[in-house]
Amino acid sequence: MKTIIVYASMTGTTELMAQTIMEELTKAGDRVVLRDVFDAYAEELETFESVLIGSYTWGDGDLSDEILAFHEELSEIDLTGKLGAVFGPGDSTYEHFARAVDRLEETLENQGCNLVTKGLKVDSFYEDEEEIQMKCRLFAEKLISERVVTI
Repeated sequence: MKTIIVYASMTGTTELMAQTIMEELTKAGDRVVLRDVFDAYAEELETFESVLIGSYTWGDGDLSDEILAFHEELSEIDLTGKLGAVFGPGDSTYEHFARAVDRLEETLENQGCNLVTKGLKVDSFYEDEEEIQMKCRLFAEKLISERVVTI
């Protein structure tokens, strides 16, 4: 499956998540393109079968500055028939934990994307790198198994 992973990362946690998910999908046979959001354009998502977006949450539930322009572009393209999922770190000490994941899922669905599984939220305040990578591997395995059912 031809998959793109677009991510926005400030501290490196979202990038770690994206790379871990990419490694697992590649092992399963996907042809994966990994893009930092600064190097991505929403319209290129239309050329992929599977779309994954990762972003951290800024403050108490906002999208990060890095992903705002991409999010606006995303709201203008048709993703009907695409499979998708969202992931991102958050800090559970805030009222709206990892809300960027929810907002990006909503946008993908509004654009016609079929979400394969519930978004992955990790707690970068309490979880260490090993725990985060383990959750990402399990997330990738779920993506692989669920999209077979979805297709």
